[in-house]
Amino acid sequence: MASRGTTETSKLKQNLEEQLDRLMQQLQDLEECREELEADEYEETKKETLEQLSEINDSLKKIMSGDMTLVDELSGMQLAIQAAISQAFKTPEVIRMFAKKQPRQLRTRLAEMDRDLMVGKLGRDLYTQQKVEILTALRKLGEKLTPDDEMFLSANAGAALSQFERVSNDLGSGDKVFALASFEVEKAKQ
Repeated sequence: MASRGTTETSKLKQNLEEQLDRLMQQLQDLEECREELEADEYEETKKETLEQLSEINDSLKKIMSGDMTLVDELSGMQLAIQAAISQAFKTPEVIRMFAKKQPRQLRTRLAEMDRDLMVGKLGRDLYTQQKVEILTALRKLGEKLTPDDEMFLSANAGAALSQFERVSNDLGSGDKVFALASFEVEKAKQ
């Protein structure tokens, strides 16, 4: 979505204009076939067509006046989440598991990290960063954290993760966050 919605808005406008043309043709055809239709069938079809025309006209007016556009809403949401995800999560594996809604795999990764820390295979700083990311992802997935995990998270969560929490809460639907996280994972693979 590199166009930030501009192309999509243009396409939406084009589709509405095509619908408008189709409905105008339908009205013309209806008038031409009026004699072949029953009076109530003609009136009902004409009424439905005129209602559809009115709806499309309202939509076109909104788009042309700038009241309805995909640019502002979708781009703003995408940019906010991209910034929050990129600053909050440094570990692609965590982003991937979060985007795919895989709490069990996140918990498994956390257990592996605990083991790696104990045997000296993982440094304390990297462990802390990744544990905070995983705990944040688990929380956003609606998973219950232990009191120890909550304490660890509050003691170690930085500004970036707080921003991620705030942005994702402001946006409401977790599905929007997951969708963009999935998009970010796919983009990182390329």
